[in-house]
This record gives sequence, structure tokens and C-alpha cells, in this order.
Amino acid sequence: MLKKPRFLFLSVLSALMVLGIVLVVIFYFIPPKPVIPPKPVIKPKPRYTYGICIDSLNITYGTVGRNQVLSTILTPQVRAEIIYKIASGPRDVFDVRRIHEGNRYAFITTRDTLHKALWFIYEINPIEYVVYDFRDSLRIYRGQKELVRKIRTAKGIIYSSLWNAIADSKLDINLALNLSDVFAWTVDFYGLQKGDGFKVIYEEVYVDSILSGSGRILGAIFHSNGIDHYAFYFNKEGKGDYFDEKGQSLERSFLKAPLHFSRISSHFTAARMHPILRIVRPHYGVDYAAPRGTPVVALGDGHVTDAGWHGGYGRFISIRHNSVYTTTYAHLSGYAKGIHPGANVRQGDVIGYVGSSGLATGPHLDFRVYRNGSPVNPLTLESPPARPVNPAYLQEYNGLVKTMKVKLDSL
Repeated sequence: MLKKPRFLFLSVLSALMVLGIVLVVIFYFIPPKPVIPPKPVIKPKPRYTYGICIDSLNITYGTVGRNQVLSTILTPQVRAEIIYKIASGPRDVFDVRRIHEGNRYAFITTRDTLHKALWFIYEINPIEYVVYDFRDSLRIYRGQKELVRKIRTAKGIIYSSLWNAIADSKLDINLALNLSDVFAWTVDFYGLQKGDGFKVIYEEVYVDSILSGSGRILGAIFHSNGIDHYAFYFNKEGKGDYFDEKGQSLERSFLKAPLHFSRISSHFTAARMHPILRIVRPHYGVDYAAPRGTPVVALGDGHVTDAGWHGGYGRFISIRHNSVYTTTYAHLSGYAKGIHPGANVRQGDVIGYVGSSGLATGPHLDFRVYRNGSPVNPLTLESPPARPVNPAYLQEYNGLVKTMKVKLDSL
């Protein structure tokens, strides 16, 4: 009779031991469910426009209408005395008379039933704007939108002209102008041949997420007449310039040509049939056929020695660049402002405009170069480069060239 409780006790003890073993196994060998922490509360970033936080404000946009002036835009929301103060105040920040039809403006107001105007912003152009702050006393200042630059690449083959190659590739036409500016001293854009081509790494500039245009060229190669011309942008000590693969400046004492995008209608020769006089005589210059009014620029820094009518040359300009070189520009339709005998000009300054004055069958520029008083062929003129890369930065520049060359070669 006494064995039964003892057996019961042993059975309960065995069950507890098994349960303990099971609990130990569960605790040590079965991982507990992970504790998922609550998601952090992410506060939205403050929204800024024109440098003003507008999270708790309203902003409305408008466009300047035909014959609309600033006072008529402001009148519904701004007190008359403030408008008078703006209209009669100093114009050093912005002249209110110069607002243009089609330009955008914005009112920033309180977010309540009053909709009190706190700021008025007028966009001078896609980048610059002027702010009128009405909160305390009137404050007027200028600002600029943030420019976002994206790196792009492009390449093209010349079949007729650089301009057409850019257009055929559906690229920003300003890229053609930028390329011609970079290579103005080293590539003869009037002697391009079918099969010439380019590869370029450049910036695209965005304003308000909208493409504004082509920015700076960072690296490029232009293949012309069997020669590869390199250009790399290098900025040191606050000044950037373009250099070739050896660190020599692409700038020269003289540009390759005195105008953009035309064609050569007559070359340098010792015997040419004059189209009007019908006699054979030397033509010691190059004729660039271009539309009337095309800007003509100075080939280099110099001093204007003649600017006036010059017989069969018509309207004529002569520039002495130094004790050796002189350039002349003939058959002009007019002169740029400030061009007169005695005026000083810088390389690339507009000095006149293509025309057909004097003995000319159509609009063109007769351009000539004289060395020590003797005519030389402008198309074969060699010009020394400007200063090369500073030797102190040459190692850094060589690293840049190596990287850029790899990218250009892979295009």
C-alpha cells in the first residue's frame, strides 16, 4: 500500500525533469523571436524656394502680361505706400522699369484667410531673380537659383560642318560654339574635311530640373586633317584654362580666324581673276563668305591704326598687334562701338560686321595678315602658345589627362 505514493512521486519527478530538459532545450537552442523596434519618425525636409522656407506658407506663380508694369502686379496684395517706395527707390539692385513680358514672378503669402503678402519675387532670367521682402521694413535683394551640373559625353563625325554635325546628333547647338571657342587657336574650322570628328566630355546645366544648356567643356579631342587635337580644362589658383596633353596652353597670340562658321570663298594666291575688275592680280588674303552683319573679331590684342573707307576695300580696319604683325579687315558693313583710329582692342573683341562695301560681289570679309609689312597666308600662320601648366601642378595635371584620355578613348 505504501508503494503507490512512492511510485506516484517518482512519476511526477520524472515528468518535471523531462519538462525541465525541454525548457532548457527551448531556451538555449531555439532563438527567441526578434524584437522589431518601432520605425523612426522621419521628418520631411524643409522646402525652400528662392532661399525661403515655404513649409507653412503659400506660394503662387504668375507671368508678366503684355504692357504690364510692376505696380499693376503688386496692387491687389501690397499697400500703395510700399509700391510707391519700390517705384521711386534706388535702382541699383533692379530697375523696375525693365520687367519683361513673359517673365515669371511669385507671391509668398501667409497660409490663413488673410493671405498677407510676405515676399514678391521677380525672375530676371532663368537663373537670376530679385526678392522684395515686405515682412518688417522693405528689403530688396538679388538671388540666384541653384545650378545642377551633370556630366555628359558626345561624339560626332563631320560631313559638312561642325554646326551640322552637332544638329544632326540632336545635341545642344551651343556645344558647337563652345567647341569652336576651345579649339579656336588650334583647329581651322574652315578647313574641316569629311570624316573629321570630335569626342567631348562636358557639363549640362539644369535649373529647376529643366535643362538650361551646355556648360563647360571638361575634356575633348578634335580630329582634323589627320591630327588629334586634345583639350583639357584645368583650374588652379582660381583660374581655369585649356591645355593640350603635354600641358601647353591652347590659347595663342592669334585666333585661327576672325569670325565664326562661314566658308572660304577665295584663298591666298599670287594670281587671281578679280571678280569685278576682270583682271588677274594677287590676292594676298582670305575671303570668308558669311551673311551680312556677321560679327568680325580681332585676331589678337592690338591697336587700331585705321578705321574708315579705303577705296575698293570699302569700310576697312587695320590693327597693329606688335612690331611684327598687322591684320586688316575689309568690305565691312559697319564698325563696332568704340572702334576708331587709336582704339585698343583685345583678342576676340567684335570690331565690325560682314558686308559688301567697296568692290565686292556679295557679303564677305577680306582678311589679311602682314608680317614685317609683307603679306603672309593667314591659314598657315603659326602662333606661339600662352603660358603652359605651372610646373608645380604638372603632376596633378598629368593625372587628370590620363583619366580624361581613358574616358575619351572609350567613347
